[in-house]
Amino acid sequence: MSLDPPTYLASLQSNIRQRPIPWDGAVRAGTLTEEQLAKIRAVDKVKRDVRKQVIEADLDGYKTLFAGKNEKRSVLELASKRPDVCQYLLVLLSDLLDNVPALSKAFIASEDSNPYKNILPLLAHSNNTEDPIPLLTSIVLVRLMAGSRDESTPTAEKALPMLYSYLASLTKNSDAGLQDIGVQEYSQLLYSRVCRQQFWKQRSETVGPLIDILRAAAGVSGGDASASLWSGTTNPLRSGFEPSVGGGVGLQLLYHVLLVLWQLSFEAADVGDELNDEYDIVLLYTHLLRLSPKEKTTRLLIATLYNLLSKNQNSLLPIAVLARLPQLLQNLSSRQFTDPDLVEDRDQLRELVEEYTKTKTTFDEYVAEVNSGHLRWSPPHRSTVFWAENARKILDYENGEIVRKLAEIMEKPWENDKAVLAIACNDVGCLVREVPEKRGQLERYGLKTRIMGLMGEADENVRWESLRALGGWLQYSFDTK
Repeated sequence: MSLDPPTYLASLQSNIRQRPIPWDGAVRAGTLTEEQLAKIRAVDKVKRDVRKQVIEADLDGYKTLFAGKNEKRSVLELASKRPDVCQYLLVLLSDLLDNVPALSKAFIASEDSNPYKNILPLLAHSNNTEDPIPLLTSIVLVRLMAGSRDESTPTAEKALPMLYSYLASLTKNSDAGLQDIGVQEYSQLLYSRVCRQQFWKQRSETVGPLIDILRAAAGVSGGDASASLWSGTTNPLRSGFEPSVGGGVGLQLLYHVLLVLWQLSFEAADVGDELNDEYDIVLLYTHLLRLSPKEKTTRLLIATLYNLLSKNQNSLLPIAVLARLPQLLQNLSSRQFTDPDLVEDRDQLRELVEEYTKTKTTFDEYVAEVNSGHLRWSPPHRSTVFWAENARKILDYENGEIVRKLAEIMEKPWENDKAVLAIACNDVGCLVREVPEKRGQLERYGLKTRIMGLMGEADENVRWESLRALGGWLQYSFDTK
């Protein structure tokens, strides 16, 4: 998948190409050998077809030039103490890999089990954030791995994790240009299951910062992002995702982040549940889908949701219903999209969700909501019919699992969404009123004590619901005396 190079990177490489390098002086200083210089001059500042012809006639020689062989040190290793020469060589190698695809395959086809050993150290060339050598090195490594589709064990276990860690440092940078470079290079690397699995293994470094970018775009960066999404208290970028200034998430960066997570979603059967447990991906994507004004972002959001939901139907479809995805897809069905693939993906996702909702009861929806760990004022909470029909079933479900989950929810302070506590108090009160003889089961989970404590909450809705719940408790306590 080819993406246009970020402006910052293209400008940096262009400037370096134009710098004059005193090659003869570098040879005299021992920065490189006469033989190496001859090979460089044969492909530097020549026409593309000449360059391609020269390299393809001597693939092993050019592989040795940049990677070394036996006792021959690579030109990059020799030039590592000369930043100007090293930068020039890294840009040249990147150009050669783009121009001559066979060169990247020659690196991997060699007998060397670690063809990157003379390049990887340059990722840590210095601690100076202004030093372009680590960045240029990462570009070369990505071209080498992606161009050869390297899935070898040494690469997966050493080179790839090091490269992911460096690119992660770019995605965490406050500079949107560097973030975009890191994200685009991720996309180039996710060419195989091996690479995607390693990307997921390092998710605290790799996936986490990407989710932060999406949350910022959704207007929920900082604090309890999930609480803000469930409660609807978000502050999205104005006019959807138009390019913005002052640190906002631009449309191109957003698109590239969504592209990477779409590529990761091809491993949905293995990572889907954890992706949602750790990052509330279904809720976040549903919210972003509401805001997305561009077909290209809408398509990636829908395609990723389909991959996740189709491979994890039992666990994630209930969350999708809670996030009101069915209603959103119904609204999207009236949109006139020009991309036929987007229309097909939208229809597939809608059919999947509709098929699920046909067979699920209100009780199933309530169980899914409690299991999500976040409550909202969905219809069951205020329905006397629902509680009359399902209160005992809720208490008995999987040996009290729902009640245990309610107790866990109520243990949290919910500083950013006090409505959750009010809803939980309402539910406990309904259980007491419908099945008063089971009060002891609720008390064993500490629910009565917690409700009494919530009577002192600053939020008036929490105080009111806790008072109502405790009132029911006291009523039935007196009735049994």
